[in-house]
Amino acid sequence: MPRFLVTYHGGSGMPESEEGRQQVNAAFGAWAGATGKALVDPGAVLGASRTVSAGSVTNGAAEGPANGYSILDAADLDSAVDLVRAHPFVGRGGSLQVSEAVAP
Repeated sequence: MPRFLVTYHGGSGMPESEEGRQQVNAAFGAWAGATGKALVDPGAVLGASRTVSAGSVTNGAAEGPANGYSILDAADLDSAVDLVRAHPFVGRGGSLQVSEAVAP
């Protein structure tokens, strides 16, 4: 089954209050539970990063640095996209880029 990398871009970040962080974590937990075995790696929040490129932006590239990731198994790209449509990160103003991992 194909594997897909989901990178998280933008969004409002983690709330400062403990209650807000608990709500974000609960929403992510509900989404993760709904994906079942398709969620291979729930991922992590990413820290500082640097981007290396040849000075151009390719079609489909996400705007802004990735600030988190998840890894999914899905039958195809459309199925992977369907799995992230209800992701709570999108509801917080972020976007998710879904990319198929292509074996060499």
